[in-house]
Amino acid sequence: MKTVKLSLLIIFSVFCTQLWAQATARDRQKEEKIEKQLEAIDPLVVETFKKGTIAMDEQKNELADSLYSIVYAKAPTFDPVIRRLGTIKYNLGYVNDGFLYCKKAVEINRSAYNLLSLAYLYLNKNDSSNLDKAYSLLIEAQRLPNGDDIDVLLYLIQISLQRNDVYQLKAEIASLKAKYPDHMLTHYYLAVLAANDSEWRTAKKEILLAKQKGLPQDAVDEFLNSGVNTEINKQNAVIYFGIVVGIWILGLLFLFLIGKLFSNMTLNAIENDKLETSSAKPGGWMRTGYKALINAGGFYYYISLPIVLVLVIALTIGIIYLFIMVGTIPIKLTFILVIGAGVTIFSMIRSLLVKVDYTDPGRELTKEEAPGLYKLTEEVAQLMGTRSIDEIRITPLNDLAVYEKGTWRDKMNDKGKRILILGTSVLNDFKKGDFKAVLAHEYGHFTHRDTAGGEVALRVQNDMTKYFIALHNAGQNTIWNIAFHFLRLYNFIFRRISHGATRLQEVLADRVAAETFGSVSFENGLTHVIKRQIEFSKYANDEIKEAVELKRPINNLYELTGDQETTIEEELKKSLNTKTTEDDTHPSPTDRFKYIAGIKATYISEDNSLVKDLFVNWTALTEEMTKNIEAKVDRY
Repeated sequence: MKTVKLSLLIIFSVFCTQLWAQATARDRQKEEKIEKQLEAIDPLVVETFKKGTIAMDEQKNELADSLYSIVYAKAPTFDPVIRRLGTIKYNLGYVNDGFLYCKKAVEINRSAYNLLSLAYLYLNKNDSSNLDKAYSLLIEAQRLPNGDDIDVLLYLIQISLQRNDVYQLKAEIASLKAKYPDHMLTHYYLAVLAANDSEWRTAKKEILLAKQKGLPQDAVDEFLNSGVNTEINKQNAVIYFGIVVGIWILGLLFLFLIGKLFSNMTLNAIENDKLETSSAKPGGWMRTGYKALINAGGFYYYISLPIVLVLVIALTIGIIYLFIMVGTIPIKLTFILVIGAGVTIFSMIRSLLVKVDYTDPGRELTKEEAPGLYKLTEEVAQLMGTRSIDEIRITPLNDLAVYEKGTWRDKMNDKGKRILILGTSVLNDFKKGDFKAVLAHEYGHFTHRDTAGGEVALRVQNDMTKYFIALHNAGQNTIWNIAFHFLRLYNFIFRRISHGATRLQEVLADRVAAETFGSVSFENGLTHVIKRQIEFSKYANDEIKEAVELKRPINNLYELTGDQETTIEEELKKSLNTKTTEDDTHPSPTDRFKYIAGIKATYISEDNSLVKDLFVNWTALTEEMTKNIEAKVDRY
């Protein structure tokens, strides 16, 4: 790498020296002193000398040779014409004659200019021994009058370049800068030296200053196009990407802090009963703000993916480059890194393109199977001033939730298909009055339009889950994988935001249920749901385990009883009094009960009859659901 840079540096330096020799006008004051010296010897050849100098400067070497030869014949001891004649002879190919004349000039007068001319010839022979001779002559010239001439420094720089002596080169260029700070060549060499040191911006700055001092545009373009502009563009890309990454990280922090702020404000509003609960605008600006925050968080996930992709590629290239710099490339590890980066990128793209096949839970419960249940749902809807559910889907377990189906436009216009999910387990021994209060909570989600939105949160969660699973299956959930750590971090942030919004929705739905059927009925209903989940899990697991061991059919799971009432009550008490955490989608039961305490109800239902009585054939349904579970049991 360094050798290549030095070679380019030499090329540019030779080019610049030639340019200087061709384009620079002679110093008339110095030239007049030389002409006066010649006039004292023979005034008749002064004009001839002047014409010879003009021819030399115009690189008309043969004419200069003839004119200078005439002067030399008349003034054989005039050392300026002798050294110039030596240079002309050398340029014409008469190398030996050139050296003879230049050496003779030095013998007559060991001046800085005579030493410089002889050094020029040695320098152009371009071998190490002659470089040493040229260097010695130039060092001697520096100690003489006129030894600070810029040509002396230029030739010393050229020698340093040909020796690949960067340390000496820097010292000579420093001297050039000190003595000729505003000279075109000073800025040029500073630009070349900066390029050699990979200081690309400094190189461009200096070459543009050289341009201002007279460096031709084609020389500037050649220099910049040699790789300087390319390297600057690379640096700019790294800097700009670094800025983008910095802003991106700040954006992640901002999302987290805003989510934290919203969570604290929501909790404060709930605790101090300052939450807007009107039917026109439930939750007030907090709910609107949460919606905007979730949409922003979802959008931020997708704009983060290209940044993560570039970071994955950059890290992989960076590690491989580090191996190259160290001098050892572990083939196996490098292969793993490249494959890992490829899998990570492929998985990222695939997570965005592959759609999740959504299947409705359970099966549809027809009106013929439970006309009384459908009638009850219609009664609750009328009391709440909203339209009833369109479909009930029955499942084997403890489910109780609602959702909407349809296009985004249908949902936003409240024309989506409303679906209630009911678990067979939760319905067992559920009192109608308590069930109505819980159902009112679910209708609250419809009236508050909770089920109309949420696509952004769901889409982001699905895409993150797909990406994480793909990385896990490919073994890329490793400490070096930036994408894996990004997923962990973003899932944490987005979970805090979306779960905070969900908790707010649950509190608002709880209030609607309590306002409609009373806080006692809602507490009883929610407690029943939690207790049935504990009961069914214990009794069903014991029954399934025993049936597998005895190799017998599974008994009806919804008619099981046992002697675990004490254990169930202990677990129920523990579940009810669990504290709410920021990772919970729902507030804890004790918090939910606290938030609705004291709310006056418009209608209190004290119906203690059972929901299962609303089914035409409850026993047949429970046997069906038992078989449904049995079909999924692994008996081997």
